[in-house]
Amino acid sequence: MKIGLTYTYSEKKHQNYVKWLENHGEIEVIKLDVMDNNLDQLANCDGLVMSGGRDIHPKFYKSKKLDYREAKDFDENRDQFEISAFKLAQEKQIPVLGICRGMQLINCILGGNLKQDLGKALNKIHRFETNDKAHGLNIESNTTISKALQVERCVVNSAHHQAIKKIGKGLKANCKSDDGIIEGIEWDDPSGKSFLLAVQWHPERMFGFHLENSPVAKAIRERFIEEIKKSIANKK
Repeated sequence: MKIGLTYTYSEKKHQNYVKWLENHGEIEVIKLDVMDNNLDQLANCDGLVMSGGRDIHPKFYKSKKLDYREAKDFDENRDQFEISAFKLAQEKQIPVLGICRGMQLINCILGGNLKQDLGKALNKIHRFETNDKAHGLNIESNTTISKALQVERCVVNSAHHQAIKKIGKGLKANCKSDDGIIEGIEWDDPSGKSFLLAVQWHPERMFGFHLENSPVAKAIRERFIEEIKKSIANKK
C-alpha cells in the first residue's frame, strides 16, 4: 500500500508523518514535493495525505488583501502543486486525508475561504509558540469522524493562526473547538465520492502530549487506512 504525502518543508516534521503512517505496517510513504516536480508519482499511490505548513497565498481563495501584519513566506508553487495533487486524487478516486494547512487548502479548492488571522485572543489558544497548544474538541454526531472516533468530546493539539471562514462547496464541518473554530471537514454527502476527511490538528505529533493512542491520533489513521483498503478492493 502506497500513500502519497505532500512535503511540509521540514524533514523533522515530514518524518513525524512518515512514522505515524508507517506505524500501521505494510505502508510505503511516497514524498510528493514541488521541488522534485514529482506529481506523477501520485498515479502509483493508493491514498493522499495533504500535510501542514506555511500559509496558503490568499489568491487561492480569491482574496486580494492581506489581513495580518505577519503575512510572508508564501509559496505559490507549493500551493498550486498541492491543488493539482488534490484534483488528481479526486480523478483517481483515492482517499484523501488533510491535516492543518491541508484541510484549509482543500476547503479553498472547493470554493471556501479562510480567516487570515484568528486575532490576539484566539491565537493564545490555537497558535503554535514554542510548542503545540491544546484545547477541547466537540464532535458532531452522525458524521464520518464521530463514527471513527467514537467520542463526543476530546482534546487535540493546536498550531494554527488561520481557520476556515466560509466552508467549501460539498463540505460540512464535523467538529469545532470550544470557541467555535471549525476543526474538521468531510463531504456533506459522501455518496459516489472517494473518502475525504480533513482535520485542523496534527495527529502525527500527538505523541508530544503522550496521546499517540488517543482516538484523534490513532483512530484517524486507522480509519484512513481502512478506507484505502476498501478503495483498493473495489478497484480489483
